[in-house]
Amino acid sequence: MSLDGAYEDDNIFAKILRGEIPCHRIMEDDAVLAFMDAFPQSPGHCLVVPKSPARNLFDIAPDALSALITRVQTVGAAVRSALDPDGVVIMQFNGAPAGQTVFHLHFHIIPRYDGRNFAGHGQSSRGDDAELAEQARKIAAALRG
Repeated sequence: MSLDGAYEDDNIFAKILRGEIPCHRIMEDDAVLAFMDAFPQSPGHCLVVPKSPARNLFDIAPDALSALITRVQTVGAAVRSALDPDGVVIMQFNGAPAGQTVFHLHFHIIPRYDGRNFAGHGQSSRGDDAELAEQARKIAAALRG
């Protein structure tokens, strides 16, 4: 898939936003949904997606992008507080050649822990639902303070 193209509303994140596919929600507001990645690269890996139908970073209105990146920062801080990682990777891909696999703009927030392996993008296995639910609960609690 090229960088440019029409937004396709049958992508998995659009289905999650519509409630057609379940997820382990961390937070939701009028602009974004944050939830656990079902295929975590590291314990605590979560995603923040805009509610607006944007294919990539170049396909979103500036005001929606501003709201999105603000929420990425907030959720990232909650991940740090809740899970106490040694570092946090924040990634975002644009186009298949860059590694994008779901064509709905999204940011990955991935805690990193010294001495623990880090699965590559698209190379991890399905996470344990009980563990994902517990991580989501911890991060959501950190958001509430």
